[in-house]
Amino acid sequence: MTIVDVDTPGGRYPIHIGAGRLDRIAESIPADATSIVVVTNPVVAGLYGERVERALAATGKRLVRVELPDGEQFKTWETLNLIFDALLGNRCDRRCVLVALGGGVIGDVTGFAAAVYMRGVRFVQVPTTLLAQVDSSVGGKTAVNHPLGKNMVGAFHQPVAVEVDTDVLKTLPAREISAGLAEVIKYGAILDTEFFAWCERNAAALRALDPEAITYAIARSCQIKADVVSQDERETSGLRALLNLGHTFGHAIESGLGYGAWLHGEAVGCGMVQAAELSADVAGLPAADAQRIRALVEAIGCPTVAPDLGADRWLDLMQVDKKTEGGELRFVLMPALGAAKMRAAPEAAVRAVIARTVRIEDSTALPAVVTEVA
Repeated sequence: MTIVDVDTPGGRYPIHIGAGRLDRIAESIPADATSIVVVTNPVVAGLYGERVERALAATGKRLVRVELPDGEQFKTWETLNLIFDALLGNRCDRRCVLVALGGGVIGDVTGFAAAVYMRGVRFVQVPTTLLAQVDSSVGGKTAVNHPLGKNMVGAFHQPVAVEVDTDVLKTLPAREISAGLAEVIKYGAILDTEFFAWCERNAAALRALDPEAITYAIARSCQIKADVVSQDERETSGLRALLNLGHTFGHAIESGLGYGAWLHGEAVGCGMVQAAELSADVAGLPAADAQRIRALVEAIGCPTVAPDLGADRWLDLMQVDKKTEGGELRFVLMPALGAAKMRAAPEAAVRAVIARTVRIEDSTALPAVVTEVA
């Protein structure tokens, strides 16, 4: 097992990474817990629900299961209330512990519920997608979506532990693996050129879930994020915002097509290609490095051509972004690989990138490279 420690003002906790961690999840439940509420969805529950509950039964605590509808389109206030209904209906007190068993949607919604139920209770992240294992389960960002913007209603609330079982990745479709790898290569592009180069050399092994390669990729991604979060937990200094490379474009894709049409990681991967193009135009990124980013996004199986939402619609969607200040669009850009910075970009430059990177003939279909591996 590999352990990565996260140390923030909001809490210090371990990330346990290894095969078979689902069977040892009870180790992460605080001893004074009065009840354990497992929040999941029907797909994950069918695969791992009974196994996790058997492991948790060793604590001797009362167990409650809450199953939420599956999909990004259900990351809403209405779904959040299903958790509150279960917590209140089962008379869960301040010492209950929520367990988020699922991907990024389950983790975000469960974390938000934990942040606000009785003004804050504890929770454990048990991410079952690669994207959640390397990104959304770490760092304490929790939220639900609003029709006008992704993750615009939420809270910072750190878990007490993160349990990453690498075995669960074997049940994921190839498209989910590719989406998760987009967040992996993001860390190299913004902060670690050696890791980026390692990902280039090991792209095929990562897609094939080679145990040594995927474990290293998860651990290194978590370590980079932990280092950033420890310095800027609530995104006040601007450092943590750098983790959003490609997300301004990516969130526009998700909102514009309707949540769930593209996976979050697919949108981020395509958004990174667009951010690299913009970086080359206005921030000095060498064209060869922009091409390296495009090539690696392609190599992991993510789209590199964006949907044609219409330039004005693109800009409207990007205005509803947490990085926008005073109506000014701000992006994570790269003067060089491994040296990301937050800065504004002229609207004309953004429009030029959109014009070069969209797929005009079909605005909703994923590029063939993604469809073929789904």
